[in-house]
Amino acid sequence: MSNGITKHKILFRELLPFTFVAVLWLVHLAQEVFQVSFIEYGLMPRTQIGLRGIFTSPFIHADFGHLTSNTIPMLVLGYLFFLFYRTIAFKVFGIMYVLTGALVWSFARGESNHVGASGLIYGLAAFLFFSGVFRRQPKPMVVALLVVFLYGGMVWYVLPIDEHISWEGHLFGALSGTMLAYVYRREGPQRRRFDWEDEPEEENDDGEWLRRQQEELNRGNTEIVYHYREDRKSNTNPPPPPPATGTHDDLLS
Repeated sequence: MSNGITKHKILFRELLPFTFVAVLWLVHLAQEVFQVSFIEYGLMPRTQIGLRGIFTSPFIHADFGHLTSNTIPMLVLGYLFFLFYRTIAFKVFGIMYVLTGALVWSFARGESNHVGASGLIYGLAAFLFFSGVFRRQPKPMVVALLVVFLYGGMVWYVLPIDEHISWEGHLFGALSGTMLAYVYRREGPQRRRFDWEDEPEEENDDGEWLRRQQEELNRGNTEIVYHYREDRKSNTNPPPPPPATGTHDDLLS
């Protein structure tokens, strides 16, 4: 029973990016079908009504071209994110979602209305890349290189090169992803440790042995006895011969 529940959880996590993108398309199709506009639910910096845009703006897109440009990156990056960081994916994505919107609301240029999911896309890309850098593990680093290969050109759009593009959303999304990659670098996938890595190393260094013996001597607990120590008496002069008891002639004979 537990195995079945676990499999359903894994499947739900991996399908979540597809579900999120499906909601984006449903929202935009509703605008087209019912001839309404949800642009007013965008994120307008430093306005009271704009606070709701922190939660609603990623679901709103200006046109099909805007929506299409965000669809593939959200699917690819979202799938990689929920696949490799499944144990922390929900937590990190939730914080990234709110933090990106809050930063845009606080610091983006005034008299503007920010819509679209590109801020989240930049957040996912930055998280995947810098997690590989911070963790220095094979799989995260492969994912990081894949992100650079697929979406390395996105970095230019964090700069104000087009007044009609929310470069603030891109920038603060990337900053949020980078910060979260560092904060959660010790959670999620970790390098496998083997039992032998925790075993103490053998003390084969004579210098280390002598250092420990010197510490014991300094504490007055033991006396150092060196192997092959020369006897101190060997350095003294030999004792004189015993006095002779015979005559001078006897000694010469």
